[in-house]
Amino acid sequence: SRHKSTMPDLSTPQSRLLFVTPHATKYGLEPEIVAAVCEQQSSWDPFAIRFEPAFEARYIKPALPSAPSTRELTEAMSFGLMQIMGEVAMEFGWAGKFLTELCDPDTGVNYGCRKLQKCFDVHGTPDCSLLAYNGGGNKDYAAEVLARISHYTNLGGSQ
Repeated sequence: SRHKSTMPDLSTPQSRLLFVTPHATKYGLEPEIVAAVCEQQSSWDPFAIRFEPAFEARYIKPALPSAPSTRELTEAMSFGLMQIMGEVAMEFGWAGKFLTELCDPDTGVNYGCRKLQKCFDVHGTPDCSLLAYNGGGNKDYAAEVLARISHYTNLGGSQ
């Protein structure tokens, strides 16, 4: 079943790059950028979850704002290595029972890469695409991610 996946080795820059490469390649993304997004978003913790109240107010708009449903709350949370928003994952075809399934590294990175690919398709440049991925709340986000790419380059034999 889909809940029996094994946790990948995410202990070194090499193993992290190795893990994201198939997902990045599938969506035409540079693996180093995907790895840098994971580092920026979750510090490589697949169980990272964050409630985003501004996202909830702007996009989810609960029927009862003082008492949002569990589903409305989780749609306004970001999950996993790439901190993909629940609502965004659903827009990109996720149809599981619980949005916490996005904490599965393969699932979360797959949907995160789908979203990142769309950002590159629409915006073109890394700066604009990364700002769009993050929702634009942090004007330094793109520079912070791009600065992390060096952690995943030249990882061949001689370091």
